[in-house]
Amino acid sequence: MTAPTVLVLDAEPLPRLGRLTGRARVVHTDASGLAERLPAADVLLVWDFTSSAVRDAWPGEGPRPRWVHTASAGVDHVLSPALLASDTVVTNARGIFEQPIAEYVAALVLAMAKDLPRTWELQRDRAWRHRETQRLAGTRACVIGSGPIGRAVARTLKALDVTPALVGRVPRTGVHGPGDLDRLIARADWVIAAAPLTEATRGMFDLRRFGVMQPSARFINVGRGALVVEEALAEALSKRWIAGAALDVFRTEPLPPDSPLWCTPGLLVSPHMSGDTIGWRDELGRQFVELYERWAAGRPLVNVVDKKRGYVPGH
Repeated sequence: MTAPTVLVLDAEPLPRLGRLTGRARVVHTDASGLAERLPAADVLLVWDFTSSAVRDAWPGEGPRPRWVHTASAGVDHVLSPALLASDTVVTNARGIFEQPIAEYVAALVLAMAKDLPRTWELQRDRAWRHRETQRLAGTRACVIGSGPIGRAVARTLKALDVTPALVGRVPRTGVHGPGDLDRLIARADWVIAAAPLTEATRGMFDLRRFGVMQPSARFINVGRGALVVEEALAEALSKRWIAGAALDVFRTEPLPPDSPLWCTPGLLVSPHMSGDTIGWRDELGRQFVELYERWAAGRPLVNVVDKKRGYVPGH
């Protein structure tokens, strides 16, 4: 019996797939060779999760992979109309990034509340300037995105005595619906975007939404870059409609050197690193191998994406 072909859309460093030796034929490609190799593959591992090559290369009619796994939480970079229409199963890296991202958000919240960026600037200038900082306990957060990442963020902030409110696609116990969003962000000290990118969430943080927020509010995006109208955020910060912001994801990545976001007042910029802790790539590789073992044994896959919704449904 011929071993299944696993096609890997490469990124450095390559995944460690030694456990598949003898059980799968692993073929590597870059974006330029993807379209040619896709029809012969049984499984596609999107290791380069920053690439949108799958959207362009996915075949229409004819042979195609039966399963696509992306080593990321977001799946918008792979969901082309042809893939949506196919019977190919899509899975993601749910379970890897939730707590690291929650810790990163907590670090940003603490850094902004305690004015740590300004402290470092003053230290470089050898300037002794006493200031008062914000008490975090008792503040309110609105977390947009009620999936595993949003829930982990809410739990971690609650441990800091911040009162979180979760907003999801549909209201349910413990989760507010989209109709409550404006009301919640209008009284939140921390507005945290952790939602997947869908047609309903694209550009949801625009000039109107930033205008709804309190002048003392801070905004953090660890979801997808296109959730935010970046020009609107820059304007809101420049006009001091809000007190500060932090972006870990951007509409264009890497962020171009000439982007005005680099020097927008009150904005912390980080290079899409909130979920990337030491050893994270090895975790992603192990997760894929475990999923492959389930798939090869005919057992149901976990982390299956609802392709119409654009994310893994909650339990």
